[in-house]
Amino acid sequence: MADPRNRLGGVAVFVAFLAACVPQVTAPPEIERRGPAEFPDAYYRGLQAQGRPVFRVDPLRSLVVIEVGRDGSLAQFGHDHVVASHDVSGYISQDDGRADLYVPLDALVVDEPALRAEAGFDTQPSPADIAGTRRNMLERVLDTDRYRYALIAVNAVGEGGSTRQIRAAITLHGTTQFVDSAATLEKTAEDVFVTGTIAIDQSGFGIAPFSILGGAIAVRDRVNITFRIRASLLDPPRSAAIGD
Repeated sequence: MADPRNRLGGVAVFVAFLAACVPQVTAPPEIERRGPAEFPDAYYRGLQAQGRPVFRVDPLRSLVVIEVGRDGSLAQFGHDHVVASHDVSGYISQDDGRADLYVPLDALVVDEPALRAEAGFDTQPSPADIAGTRRNMLERVLDTDRYRYALIAVNAVGEGGSTRQIRAAITLHGTTQFVDSAATLEKTAEDVFVTGTIAIDQSGFGIAPFSILGGAIAVRDRVNITFRIRASLLDPPRSAAIGD
C-alpha cells in the first residue's frame, strides 16, 4: 500500500503547480486615497482602469505662488509678501479637459528670497517678520485648524493651440468661487506642463484681509496666484499575467 505521506506530497506539488498557473493579480492602480476626503480620487482611478491617460501632478516639479500686496495709509511701513506651495498634488485628464488639485495649507511657506526677487519686491522682511506673517496667515486668516486644504477643480472651456481658457472652482476657507482665466499647456507623450495666473479676492471666500492699526497697515484684498504645474503619465493597470 502506498505511503499516505507520498500521496500528500503529490497533492502539494499539484496544488503548487495550479497556483503557478492561476492569473496573478497585479498591484492596484497607482492612484491611492489621499488628501481631503472630498478629493475625487475615484474618478481618476476609474479613468485609469479604463486604460485612459491620467497624469499625476509632481509636487517636486510644481509650484503655486501667491503674491500678497500691501495696502493702507501707512503701507510704506509694511511689506509685500510671497506665499508659496511646493506641495500641490492631484491629477490631470487631458482627454476630458479636467484637472483636480489640492494644496495643504499648513505647508505654505512665506517670503522665500528667490521668489521675492522674482516678484521684484523692493523690501526685505526680517526672519521675525516672516515668522509672524506666516503665523498670522495660518491662524488668523486661513484658520488652518478648521480648513486644512485648498481645492482646485479645473475644466477647460476653450480649445485651440497651446493657450486654453479654463474655469477653476476654488474651494478655500469653506467657500467655493469660480474663476475664469487662461493657461498655457505644453505636452509630451509622458508629461503635461501647465502655467498661468489667476486673481482672487480674499473677501470672496469670507476671509478678512489681515490688517493692523485700524487698517493703516494691511494687505490688499486681491491676490495674484501663479501656477506652474507639471504632471507625469501614470502607467495604466496591467492585465493579469499568466504564470508559468
